[in-house]
Amino acid sequence: MKLKVRFAPSPTGPLHIGGARSALFNYLLARKHNGTFIVRSEDTDIERSSRESEHNILEALRWLGIEWNEGIEVGGENGPYRQTERLELYREYTDKLLAQGHAYHCYCSEEELEQERQELTAKGETPRYLGKCRHLTPEQKAAYEAEGRQPVVRFKVPEGKQILIRDLVRGDVVFESDGIGDYIIVKSDGIPTYNFAVVVDDISMCITHVIRGEEHLSNTPRQVLIYEALGVPVPEFAHISLILNTEGRKMSKRDGDTAVIDYQNKGYLPEAVINFIVLMGWSPPGEEQFFTLEQLADKFALDRVSKSPAVFDLNKLNWINAHYLKEAAPERLAELALPHLRDAGVMPTGEISTEQRAWASAFVQAVIEHVSYLAQVKDYVHYFYGGQALEPDEEAREVLRGEQVPQVLEAFKSKMAESKLVTAEDAKAMLKQLTKELKIGAKFVFMPVRAALTGRVHGPDLDKIIALLGPDDVLHRLETLALL
Repeated sequence: MKLKVRFAPSPTGPLHIGGARSALFNYLLARKHNGTFIVRSEDTDIERSSRESEHNILEALRWLGIEWNEGIEVGGENGPYRQTERLELYREYTDKLLAQGHAYHCYCSEEELEQERQELTAKGETPRYLGKCRHLTPEQKAAYEAEGRQPVVRFKVPEGKQILIRDLVRGDVVFESDGIGDYIIVKSDGIPTYNFAVVVDDISMCITHVIRGEEHLSNTPRQVLIYEALGVPVPEFAHISLILNTEGRKMSKRDGDTAVIDYQNKGYLPEAVINFIVLMGWSPPGEEQFFTLEQLADKFALDRVSKSPAVFDLNKLNWINAHYLKEAAPERLAELALPHLRDAGVMPTGEISTEQRAWASAFVQAVIEHVSYLAQVKDYVHYFYGGQALEPDEEAREVLRGEQVPQVLEAFKSKMAESKLVTAEDAKAMLKQLTKELKIGAKFVFMPVRAALTGRVHGPDLDKIIALLGPDDVLHRLETLALL
């Protein structure tokens, strides 16, 4: 049978890093085995689901380079691909389970269920439904319906059964059916619950492998029981580990950004994010740490996915992204940096001129060695833009107190006044000539010029700063300094 996998997010918010990793692992397995990757929407949480969230999730997948063969916005022979558009299909399967005696209508009120939970808890037992409505007579059902009670449909869990899950990541996992209790598969409003709808979807779409987060492992025995009751083959399961923060706790919003779009907006590159999330839980063969999607599809295998929790290490993401920034084309980086330069007020919100684009490209190249993601370019704008330097910090003030500084700055100012320099190479040649003429060590020339122009003694290359500021802003900064 041809391998078929799926990613089925609930469209109640943005695509999170954990969801992106699940999607990626499914995508890579399908690519490796020439299978089919489906994306569908579990939108039965009517109050919280939205088409906007669905669209945002799909756009995040596309930004990462994860494309699907079948599903939402792509189509296919197994649609529709939103659960709210598949209610008739769920009704057919519900009727089949009811007719075969694998499910029944339950009329218990919330108050009765709560009392049952409290009694079981008091006895030290796991709260579960004990099957009060399993054997109702037609007369009892009619009486409940006469009261206006709307029934749910519960699955009848077989007693005394061991449910074996042969997990491709975790090995054999056994659950006892007696600890589950009869669970709801259709709510009183006719909407199926997750554990039922996901099975019907996977059956009708011929899913062969289910790769998802470890938090779903506890749902799996309920789903296996439905497969068995319907008499259809159970797919292969692979539950990948949780993602923890560096302190060993499950990732949450308190740890900072958890959604893919957060990293896109900050100027991380998609290839870096892909490379980072695949290494959270999967170990590549060999020592290589940087892969294209094509290389990952060739190398990926579930037997190299770890059972141990993965750790979200932002420092590692920054290191990986910095590597890809240095590899990227200057034109691409300049384009991606534009929103951040607009935020900093150095680029217009509308169209930009050829000169402005060239400046942006040169600026990004000047600072690319100093940033981990493109939003950080804003931290360096003051070095390269405008006629006003930062007020010198204490280190810069100490440099500017040097005995030779007035002579150096006056000579530098004279050269800039008569200069037509355009490039960093021009600036480098001019600084070299200045040092030669003054017969002073390069450090005693470069440091005062840097301190005067930027208010700092560290930062990007001085020749690039001078070139991007241009003669007018350089002279204005020197004049401003004299007034301090």
